[in-house]
Amino acid sequence: MSDTDQDSNKRVCVGVVTGAHGLRGLVRIRPYTDTAEDVAAYGPVTSEDGTRSFELEVRNRTGKGQVLVHIDGVDDRTGAEALKGLKFFVSRDMLPAAEDDEFYHADLLGLAVVGQDGGTVGTVRAVENFGAGDMLEINDTRGGVSTIPFTLAAVPEVDVKAGRVVVDTAQILRAGRDG
Repeated sequence: MSDTDQDSNKRVCVGVVTGAHGLRGLVRIRPYTDTAEDVAAYGPVTSEDGTRSFELEVRNRTGKGQVLVHIDGVDDRTGAEALKGLKFFVSRDMLPAAEDDEFYHADLLGLAVVGQDGGTVGTVRAVENFGAGDMLEINDTRGGVSTIPFTLAAVPEVDVKAGRVVVDTAQILRAGRDG
């Protein structure tokens, strides 16, 4: 898979600080990488706005797939607590190419969502996982937000280059099930 100029300018979120741990500045990070420790494997990470850079050193795993991380320059609990909610990003070109039928979440955001009949459903707003598998969150054409399981049965086609995903509209979960 070759990156286009647009792809090489993208940044990908690799994790988020969920809280402080202990008194010496360690933070808990929920990684968005396949292997939890890889949150620190791609070199320095940056804040979402790109104005701050951080050196991460994974110290240990915690429960629920999180890792304990030392951040260079953060040496006490107050400093660690101040980072809660901070998302860490790396340049897309630092990451390995996705395998066939694998996608970086960042590549799916903003793609058009169409039904198998070709009708417009909306656009991909987010990819979430609340423990039961990935779900696509869709800004739908009705002005609402819908979700659909990100499975082969519910999403039989993903064409990043064409800028669209095809879905089985019968599997869309609409908020409130109004219509």
